[in-house]
Amino acid sequence: MGPWRSDFLGIAYRYYDLRMNVVPLFSERRAAAEAWRETVRWWPDHAVKLRFVEDGGSYWFVLGADSRRPESNAGFAKRLDASESYRRFKRGHAGEAYLRLGTYRAMSKADSKGDAVCDCGHEMADHGESREDEDCLYEDCACEKFSTFEVKMLGKKKTVTDIAFLPVERAKDDALAWNFLSSAGRL
Repeated sequence: MGPWRSDFLGIAYRYYDLRMNVVPLFSERRAAAEAWRETVRWWPDHAVKLRFVEDGGSYWFVLGADSRRPESNAGFAKRLDASESYRRFKRGHAGEAYLRLGTYRAMSKADSKGDAVCDCGHEMADHGESREDEDCLYEDCACEKFSTFEVKMLGKKKTVTDIAFLPVERAKDDALAWNFLSSAGRL
């Protein structure tokens, strides 16, 4: 495996397709499209490997494959906090998932549509009307400013069937996980 990319923001998980989706997120569409075009496109579906190396309340996301274009062969890896979305993916992936790339964008009230939901869990209508007063109107909510996000996924996808969740102590038993973790002294 060649160089390791960590220039993505994080991972989104989507549950409402035939298979669950794992989506490395970039800040710009151009960066996501370039990562697909230069790297992921050249991976045969059956060769794509997805590893989650768990270490306490966080995990290493490790993604890679042997490429049909070795000069651009790279893997994706990043340390992330274990979230409820991650745990839901772990429980429900059933041994396969779609790999897609996408973009993430933070949005304010002015950027959002009327049906948007704030990070606090309440709808946009449940926040103050003016730009100066966007406090959540629920008494038990400490949210002081409406904030949400938008995830857009590229249309292309790969089917991943080689998925493993490993405690960090067993990472040396897996070639992809060990290759990444040992490459820069991460163990």
